Amino acid sequence: MTQITGELKERKQRLLKFCLQIMNADNPVQAVEQNRDVMDTVSADEVIWVVDELVKQNIPMNPLKYGINKILNLFYNTLNNTPDINLPEKSFLDYLQKNNAVMDEKLKSIKPLVRRINKETITEELRNTLKEKFYELLPFDNHYVIKENILFPLLEKYWKDYRCVQVMWSFHDDIRRNIKEIIQLLEKDTLNLEQFNHFAGLIFFNMYAIKFREEKILFPQILKTISTKDINQMLKESLSLDWPYVKPEIKTNDIMMTDKNNRSGEIDLETGLLFPEQIKIMLNHLPVDITYVDEHNKVRYFSSPKKRIFPRSKSIIGREVKNCHPPESVHVVEQIVEAFRKGEKNQADFWINMKNETILIQYFAVRDEQGHYKGVIEVSQEISGIQSLKGEKRLLDWE
Repeated sequence: MTQITGELKERKQRLLKFCLQIMNADNPVQAVEQNRDVMDTVSADEVIWVVDELVKQNIPMNPLKYGINKILNLFYNTLNNTPDINLPEKSFLDYLQKNNAVMDEKLKSIKPLVRRINKETITEELRNTLKEKFYELLPFDNHYVIKENILFPLLEKYWKDYRCVQVMWSFHDDIRRNIKEIIQLLEKDTLNLEQFNHFAGLIFFNMYAIKFREEKILFPQILKTISTKDINQMLKESLSLDWPYVKPEIKTNDIMMTDKNNRSGEIDLETGLLFPEQIKIMLNHLPVDITYVDEHNKVRYFSSPKKRIFPRSKSIIGREVKNCHPPESVHVVEQIVEAFRKGEKNQADFWINMKNETILIQYFAVRDEQGHYKGVIEVSQEISGIQSLKGEKRLLDWE
C-alpha cells in the first residue's frame, strides 16, 4: 500500500511539472515526448487536482487560463475517449447536460451564418439574423449562474482541490462579455468583420471548452464524490433560479420546506418584539438585495425580494465570501472587508449599468456597541427611478 501511495504521489508531481513546463513554454516539444504516457492515461480527478495546484501558484488569471487551455488541449483525446457517463434522468447534472445540448444546437445553427458573412455581401438581413441567433445564447448565462451559486459552493464544501471552479467562473465571465460584445457589433450600422470573427471565435471556443470540461471532467468526478442526496438537493435549490432552455420538471410544492407553524417565539430586537416569520417577511419586502457576511468571512444570510438583482441560492450559506465573486473582482471585496475589519473604513459604494438599469451596490461595516467588527452587509438596489426624481411630491396620486 505504501508503495502504491508513493507511486501515485510521484505521478502527480510529474504531472504538475509537465503542466508547468507547457505553461511556461519550457521546451514543450521535449516535455510532450517525455510525458506521453501521462498524457495518454490522465484521468478527470488528476486534471482537477493539477488545476488546483496551478491556481495555488498564484499565476495571474489570464495567463493561467491560457496555459490551462494549452494543457487540456494536450489531454483532449484521452479525456474525450473516456466512456460517456450515464447521468440519472431528471437529476441536477442531467438538466445541466440537457441545456448543454440545446446550447450546442444553437451554436451549430450560427456556424453557417458566420461562414456566409465572411463570403457574401454583408446585408442588413444577414446581420439581423446573426444578431437574433446570438441573442438566443443570452439565456444560457443562467446555466453559469446556477453553477456559480449552487454547484460551486457544494464543491468547495466537499473537495479539497476545488479551485478549478475559480478558473471556470472566469471563463463564464469571458463568455458573457464576448456575447454582449458581438451583439453590440452587429447592432452597428457598419460591421467590423475582423472584430466580429475575433469574438465569434472566442465564443465558440470557450462555450465548447466549458461544455467538454463539464461533461468529461466535472460531472464524472461529482458522481464519484458527491452523494445522491446532495445532488438532489442542488436540483431543489436550483428552482429558485431560472434554467435557460430545458427546465426541471419538479413542482415547487415538492421542495422540502421548514414548517411555518414551528415558531421559536418572539425575538427581542430592543425596539420591538417580532416572530422570525415576521422578520423574514419584512426583510423580503424591502426593494433591495441584502447579504450579510459575518466576522469570519462566512455568508450567513441573504434576503429574497420579489425582484432579485443578483442571483443567490441557499448553497452560499456558510460559504467563504471570497468564493462568491469572480476571480477578477474578488480582490476588491477582500480589500473592502480588510479595511472594515481594521476600522479604516465603514462604507463602500459602487454603481453599474446592467440590463438598462442603474444598480447601486453598497457595503456597510457591521460593529457591535463596543465597536468590534461583526461583519459586512451588502445592499444592492435598482435606482433608475430614484435618479429621475425632481422637486417634491407631497400628495398621493394613486388614481
